[in-house]
Amino acid sequence: MENKVKYSVIVPMYNEEEVIEHTYGRLKEVMDRADGRYELIFVNDGSKDRSVELVKSFSANDQNVRLIDFSRNFGHQIAITAGMDYAKGDAVVVIDADLQDPPEVILDMIAKWKDGYEVVYGRRLKRKGETLFKKLTALAFYRLLRSMTNVDIPLDTGDFRLIDRKVCDVLRGLKEKNRFVRGLISWIGFKQTSVEYVREERFAGETKYPLKKMISFALDGITSFSYKPLKIATYLGFFLSLGSFIYLLVVLYQRLFTDTTETGWTTIVALNLLFNGIILLLLGVIGEYIGRIYDESKNRPLYIVREVEGYSEQASEEARVKADAERAKQYV
Repeated sequence: MENKVKYSVIVPMYNEEEVIEHTYGRLKEVMDRADGRYELIFVNDGSKDRSVELVKSFSANDQNVRLIDFSRNFGHQIAITAGMDYAKGDAVVVIDADLQDPPEVILDMIAKWKDGYEVVYGRRLKRKGETLFKKLTALAFYRLLRSMTNVDIPLDTGDFRLIDRKVCDVLRGLKEKNRFVRGLISWIGFKQTSVEYVREERFAGETKYPLKKMISFALDGITSFSYKPLKIATYLGFFLSLGSFIYLLVVLYQRLFTDTTETGWTTIVALNLLFNGIILLLLGVIGEYIGRIYDESKNRPLYIVREVEGYSEQASEEARVKADAERAKQYV
């Protein structure tokens, strides 16, 4: 029966006990209206609350519910990746557990998929319940990312989307450790379209993307799909050096023809501050790329699963082996 699943819905979760029961109820209601068998794959990304316990209770009473329980927190993008590794459906949907992305939109995505589209992503027309700072930084990030890469990453979209089986299989073979899934899907290509919707306020609980994680996520997106920051560092170094040379001429002029400078002090301080700033800036940009190269070179598994629920032991092992084999091909 497992190989006849038509739709797989991946739900990454981290400390979502306040909302997960409502998420399950709405997803079940929506998918019961779809025209085929489905599975709801909840990926527990190291939750410390009762999220796992609740999903296990769903699985005990619903044969469509699956649980993938990580040994610790590996990150949202890795949780999505694990769900794709285990997904059996002809179409795979990714949706967060917080109900900001309305599950009802999945039916519209399915309709587009049946029209022949292989990627259907949700485009946010409005973002309710988010601070002005969050909206402005998100607006700036997506436009900055688009300007820095040759990959056509759609504006104002998240990970809420439907992908065809063939797209999922290609994604399973990609080896990046610092993953930016929505960017990878755009990079892969295939026939893509959007479904517009209004993003709701979070149903309950707190956001799992504080400022620190947002910055890390943005850096993953930029460094995964563009090396322009390295070029910018070069240009910046050039223009700052040019500026320092001009300033040095000004200081020399003041020293030789005016009495407005302290002997030696201004020149030394100006040059030290300027060139030290340039060096630290360049080292920071280069360090971001070197750090990601280091992560890739270790070749550790993307995630470690503590247990699975709702899969037979054989199916679970087959999914893991297949994913490992597909990624291993990238190194040959």
